[in-house]
Amino acid sequence: MALIKGIDVVLYTRIQVGIDGFGTPIWEEKPEIVSNVLVYPASSEDITNSTSLYGKHAVYTLGIPKTDNHQWEDTTVEFFGRKWKTFGFLTKGIDELIPLEWNGKIQVEAYDN
Repeated sequence: MALIKGIDVVLYTRIQVGIDGFGTPIWEEKPEIVSNVLVYPASSEDITNSTSLYGKHAVYTLGIPKTDNHQWEDTTVEFFGRKWKTFGFLTKGIDELIPLEWNGKIQVEAYDN
């Protein structure tokens, strides 16, 4: 019997470091490693829906561990030697009703910065 296991993903957490002369926040990204994140290819239905709803092309879906409390929406992540950008909303289930270690998911698109 094979165990399902996630990988380490670098999540770039945004921290406000100031405000510019126009009152707009200035942000800095701080890399943090999040362990045991599932990464799986987006289904053709996910790709179609993400394009229709957000105008974005979903490439992967991330399965977020139940114990994680990071902000995943509209952030940069890094895995497989490349940076990706999350989009849409983090969808979560009820921990007690989900048998495995993951209860959240969010989609990512390619990000070339």
